[in-house]
Amino acid sequence: MTTQELLQKANAAKGAMALADTGTKNRALLAMASALEEHCADILAANALDMEAARGTVSEVMLDRLALSPERVAGMAAGLREVAALPNPAGAVLSRAERPNGLVIEKTAVPMGVIAIIYESRPNVTSDAAALALKAGSACVLRGGKEAHRSAAAIVAALKEGMAAAGLPRDALQLVEDTSRASASELMTARGLVDLLIPRGGAGLIRACVDNAAVPVLETGTGICHVYVDRWADLDMALDIMENAKCSRPSVCNAAEVCLVHREIAGAFLPKLGERLEHSRYGHPVELRLDPEAAEFIDGVPAGEADFDTEFLDYILAVKVVGSAEEAIAHIAAHSTGHSEAIVTASEGTARAFLAQVDSAAVYWNASTRFTDGGEFGLGCEMGISTQKLHARGPLGLGELCAYKFVVKGTGQVR
Repeated sequence: MTTQELLQKANAAKGAMALADTGTKNRALLAMASALEEHCADILAANALDMEAARGTVSEVMLDRLALSPERVAGMAAGLREVAALPNPAGAVLSRAERPNGLVIEKTAVPMGVIAIIYESRPNVTSDAAALALKAGSACVLRGGKEAHRSAAAIVAALKEGMAAAGLPRDALQLVEDTSRASASELMTARGLVDLLIPRGGAGLIRACVDNAAVPVLETGTGICHVYVDRWADLDMALDIMENAKCSRPSVCNAAEVCLVHREIAGAFLPKLGERLEHSRYGHPVELRLDPEAAEFIDGVPAGEADFDTEFLDYILAVKVVGSAEEAIAHIAAHSTGHSEAIVTASEGTARAFLAQVDSAAVYWNASTRFTDGGEFGLGCEMGISTQKLHARGPLGLGELCAYKFVVKGTGQVR
């Protein structure tokens, strides 16, 4: 089936999705979760074929993003059940005002219509994106990367089975069969067929969508995330935060890529950091890319020109020594992608200045950047992390997947 035909089918189904009540959508999500579990063997078999084809062509970290296991399929099913338990955003009255002339004006959340998602090699995005779009009352068109296409197809087949069992139209969930650039371009230019396009992946994919789309785009961001260890930091706390932010899962967008260290504690902190990241509890050493001053205290590779502007998505960390919190803030302003940044300090004044001046979607005081996640923020699974300022920022949960309109009720008023 062509991409245009899939889009036509999704548009034909969006009216039924907009009319679906909360109970129907929740029953569908629960049935979809059960279907994933029932078809786990099929999904894993498809994923094994994807893994076999990808092995030797992508890094081990990227293979981990692609890999599924019984536990990860169970996690996908749990994510669907979590979304079912969340309030239905569509139809919620966001504000209400009664005018002196008697008109009642209600700002009301409404479904987007057709949400298209272009993503890369993480099969779990397939179920997360479908769950959120459907709970928000929209039809969903998924276009995954070629590395994960067999896995995505098996997941979508199971999800459609669950939808149909609960009375939702199968056509409200579509998987684009063509994984070439042509299909991505079709989604970007499908005016009248795509109400919202969300790119979820690397910098190249996101930039291509932002630069070339003729449909509305909600930009999810790459994550050049920083941790600044201030002169007043508890060094043991800083080591724990830095290790978690870098090593717990380096292939995700909320992993730290840069560590900034105040000059006054660099001699005490950096040797400990080098030792901790060489023998990380997460089982993999980290390569350090060091500015000249950091290299005076620990061993590593001299930082290249691009290393403070790179989302490594790997066991690599750029390290720089700074003379003040103000210098750290200025560095972040120059190099961050606006995703997540953290300060480790016991100084409330320094922390408040950092939190106020750093212009990213999430800013942290004495905590790891790895918490920038819909589930960790209590939003359920999310569509991605928005680094733009309109119309949504940070984790894209259900509320951010709705538009709104003004519903105006009168008794015959004229102007």
